Amino acid sequence: MRFTAIFPLLCTLVAFILSLLCIFAGSKTGYIEQADILTLNTSMLGRLTLNTSKSSSSLLNSIGNSIKGEVNDLVADITRKLNIHDFYSAHLLNYCEGYYTPSAVANATVDPRKNVTKCSNQTAMFHFDPSSVIQKELKPGINLTDLRWPSAIKDAVHAVEMASKVMFVLYCIGVATIGLALLGAFLGVFSGGRIAALANNMLSLLAMLSLGIASTIVSVIMAKVVNEVNEHGTDIGVTASKGKTFLGMTWAATGLMLVAAIAWIYEFVTFRRQQTTYVFEGKTGRY
Repeated sequence: MRFTAIFPLLCTLVAFILSLLCIFAGSKTGYIEQADILTLNTSMLGRLTLNTSKSSSSLLNSIGNSIKGEVNDLVADITRKLNIHDFYSAHLLNYCEGYYTPSAVANATVDPRKNVTKCSNQTAMFHFDPSSVIQKELKPGINLTDLRWPSAIKDAVHAVEMASKVMFVLYCIGVATIGLALLGAFLGVFSGGRIAALANNMLSLLAMLSLGIASTIVSVIMAKVVNEVNEHGTDIGVTASKGKTFLGMTWAATGLMLVAAIAWIYEFVTFRRQQTTYVFEGKTGRY
């Protein structure tokens, strides 16, 4: 048994768990919701439109005329009358939606917290299209045009669609490779050998490469979509935020696989030295 091989084994195990969490976060209501890729805040959507413009929708105008009360109640009332949710959080396999509690508006004593009410079905190659999702939820008689929904948001989401699908494939390759590396790491701990160390190093490097590219893609997607939403959506009350927890997990998994690959190189070198050590006439030497 090689005790030094336990270290890369633990690195691989933790990376495997983090990768699975990245894939299955948000797969059901309340399951690691904080590990979303990005969150779209629509709690203020419609408020500015109702206050500053004359919409072509008579239903939308009637909603604006019927809403009264304090700011917190006003915001909550608008989203419910429009039949939309306060937020939509995108995950790798689906999206979740819900309302902020106790209120969508922060104050000096309380910060809004997410209360997830529903998550969509898990889908391979999932691509989050907020424009389509919100349009389907809007009350009949109201459309995104009435709310002055920016076309730039649609364009940004469409531009990263293929990247989202490639990212999913890379995560699958990464998790599968880490699974093989995990199996190889167990064998490396109990049996050892240069071949095992070299094979584990190659598997770890492949997993690190897959996760690294996937992590880079998701970082770019986050930046592009979030920046476009915040640049063009603020005027209508829509903002977006990056999933910092997701980024932390995916890059941590990538880093751990890099560390595991380096550790297996160390195992390969030290095992070779041990193999070339010999004892001759009571003296220790090396070839």
